[in-house]
Amino acid sequence: MSPDVLPRPPAITPAEYRQRRDTLMAQLPANAAVILPSASLVTRSNDSEYAFRQNSNFYYLTGITEPDALLVLLPGREAGQSVVFCQDRDPTMEAWTGRRLGAQGAVTEHGVDQAFENAEREATLATLLSGREWLYLPLGDADAQAIADAALAEATTGQCRGRPALKGWVDTDPLIHAMRQIKSAAEIALLRHAALISAHAHVRAMRAAKPGLSEYQLQAELEHEFVWQGGSGPAYSTIVGGGANACVLHYIENSAPLTSGELVLIDAGAEFELYAGDITRTFPVSGRFDEAQRALYQVVLDAQERAVAAVQPGATLAEIHQGVVADLTAGLIALGLLDGELQTCIDEQRYRRFYLHSTSHWLGLDVHDVGRYRLDEETPLPLAPGMVLTVEPGLYIPDEPDIPAAFRGIGVRIEDNVVVTAQGHDVLTDQVPKRIADIEALMGGEG
Repeated sequence: MSPDVLPRPPAITPAEYRQRRDTLMAQLPANAAVILPSASLVTRSNDSEYAFRQNSNFYYLTGITEPDALLVLLPGREAGQSVVFCQDRDPTMEAWTGRRLGAQGAVTEHGVDQAFENAEREATLATLLSGREWLYLPLGDADAQAIADAALAEATTGQCRGRPALKGWVDTDPLIHAMRQIKSAAEIALLRHAALISAHAHVRAMRAAKPGLSEYQLQAELEHEFVWQGGSGPAYSTIVGGGANACVLHYIENSAPLTSGELVLIDAGAEFELYAGDITRTFPVSGRFDEAQRALYQVVLDAQERAVAAVQPGATLAEIHQGVVADLTAGLIALGLLDGELQTCIDEQRYRRFYLHSTSHWLGLDVHDVGRYRLDEETPLPLAPGMVLTVEPGLYIPDEPDIPAAFRGIGVRIEDNVVVTAQGHDVLTDQVPKRIADIEALMGGEG
């Protein structure tokens, strides 16, 4: 058991959530409104539910973690521009499931201008939306769509009494996602903490690994550390792939034994205050790489380190990925896993037999976070300070007859979390060793 609990970073303040709401409203046309439902509980079986996880956009604008809430933004409204509907205070239900925020709590604890309990929602919401000409809502959300449909019916009836027509509704996601793509200092602090928890867990798993354990036992080591350190658990399904299981990109069965002489790939990250860590490390079950494992691992590591070094303002993920492809392809040729000239192998995408995915994705409230990757179909988005991304090249060698025997069934991926800074970049996950000598020293008890 880990004896040390990491100090928690400060929470995001109500003032920052208010600033986000104001920034969103400043982008809206006159006489518009935003309708943004929270997530709801989902039944798992009979009277039990899946663990609740708040809708990321709703959380980004409110910080509220309760289910069955609704945010309404009403630019220019004198009685308050931000209104929240939330669960009714109910002593009987609270005896079963815990304290509810209530309308007063939403105002005092989260800084919204006005709040109502859900019992008042039907009567109050129609009045709040009356006369608004544009509704901004998540178009795929059934609850939001039902509210918009009711508002349309009300507006159509109201036209007879001289009210403005409801001109239509617009998707909120592009506006909110663009805001979420640039992280504030407070968000980066939370991402750094999620990364640190994740790093502690990976180190713990490396130290625990040995032949005879099962993949799920390393999963248990990881997820114990996530919760021990105050995280809510894994940010996504933990991957522990020993041997050839490492070649299955989203392997989550985690049921096989760990075998001497094989590698194990762990892709796992903690969620802390809804922000995600996302680390991948690959290491030998017995603590030492053999010659073929060492050679293939070094190809991936060299590509990964050069890709991390390339993260800076103005660079693009497309350029970074192209560099990784060139490095991995050259390494595959040198190891005899590909034949031909480097550029020909790249142009014909021969490397895709061994490298199937992109090098990076955004990271934030979602592990594959929101935000554009391109300005248009032809132009990649330049990196800017405050963006947070992963860098995760890998090679996955199938167990097939034309592959040299020493390399068959080896999968290697190395992933770090990186924030773009004004000066270049900052690696949030460098507490986990990834160089061969450092991994072997840690697993041998010298780290």
